[in-house]
Amino acid sequence: MLDIALIRRDPDQVRASAQRRGQDPSFVDAVLELDAAWRSGVTAVEALKAEKNALTERVKVATDKAAAAAELRPELAALDARIAAGSATLPGFEERIAALLSEVPNVLDASVPAGAGSDENVVVRTWGEPRVFDFAPKAHWELGEALGIIDFERAAKLSGSRFSVLKGAGVRLQRAIALFFLDRAARNGYTELAVPYLVTRATMFATGQLSKFADAMFQDQNADLFLIPTAEVPLTAYHKDEILAGDSLPRRYCALTPCFRKEAGAAGKDTRGLIRQHQFEKVELVWLTLPERSFADLDALTAHAEGLLQELGLAHRTMLLCSGDVGFNGAKTFDLEVWLPSDGGGYREISSCSNCTDFQARRANMRFRREPKAKPEFVHTLNGSGLAVGRTLLAVLENYQDADGGVTLPAVLVPFAGFSRIEPDGGTT
Repeated sequence: MLDIALIRRDPDQVRASAQRRGQDPSFVDAVLELDAAWRSGVTAVEALKAEKNALTERVKVATDKAAAAAELRPELAALDARIAAGSATLPGFEERIAALLSEVPNVLDASVPAGAGSDENVVVRTWGEPRVFDFAPKAHWELGEALGIIDFERAAKLSGSRFSVLKGAGVRLQRAIALFFLDRAARNGYTELAVPYLVTRATMFATGQLSKFADAMFQDQNADLFLIPTAEVPLTAYHKDEILAGDSLPRRYCALTPCFRKEAGAAGKDTRGLIRQHQFEKVELVWLTLPERSFADLDALTAHAEGLLQELGLAHRTMLLCSGDVGFNGAKTFDLEVWLPSDGGGYREISSCSNCTDFQARRANMRFRREPKAKPEFVHTLNGSGLAVGRTLLAVLENYQDADGGVTLPAVLVPFAGFSRIEPDGGTT
């Protein structure tokens, strides 16, 4: 949620950010109008309280206090009624301001390039060269079914479209990838948490998932709980309504969880394979950090995710998202895209790393003190995939496939998998 003080202080910056996102900036004027009415109401109530205090003081200094109190009682009663009436209007203004701000995205950082959509994202660096095959490579869905390690047909029988069943070496490879990610997260100083997969409405709101993305979530309406779309939600909200010690920051958390998404806005997109599933696994990386270092920390977080792809030997590129493609919570975002030979070859997103500045922290009321008696300030939150497990699995299958239909694992995964190759018959060696 945006800071109302920022809108008061620099409304043009907020308007410009909204326009860069391709959104109507008229909410700024609406917020300022409500804020002016609220402040006017507060001033009026405070003036009435001051008037009442002055009358009360007259009673205190009067020689005959009882007579003075009796004389002023009607006027004091009238002031009490006006104070109560004025005070009753104030929460309404605050609620309307909060409702408006809850639907407003974060202010973009000045370094975010202009652009309307993903076609205008900027390549900031590339790593590795796409593999040149001396045979016709298969897409992962063809490989997986031929190897007997992915079953889409029976998954559809169990749950419908956009689900899969992994079998045998496929399950072991998925687990190896996840363990590799968690091992590297520990090396990089992340504390692993095992978090709930169901969270409250308040938790979803605190991390900016509601109400903007309500249609994308799976919900138990009886309990008013939501299946997490990403571990970012419980990890970021872990310190909701807390004040942390400044010298304990940054705090780095990670979690391996399933993620559940309706993909309601993805009709017709990536209907085959593992790219866009209703349920998938991901290792999420979250930072709670100091405001003055959050953009440097975004670079560090992104480097941690890039390092995983580099160890796996997967060619990839890092994209700086343009203004029209940065998500609701983000002030600045880097996407990592891995190269895949399927569908003629190309790069597909495998991680998204964002600095959300104090946007989520305001919604979650997460603050810190630089010194024990200092005024609390809002932390800055960062998040990124480190990495999406299913998309990494398909990238490994496609990039490391052999001419005979088998798959040779990248060396870094062998200690976690317990095998080095998936044979054409689905066995392992």
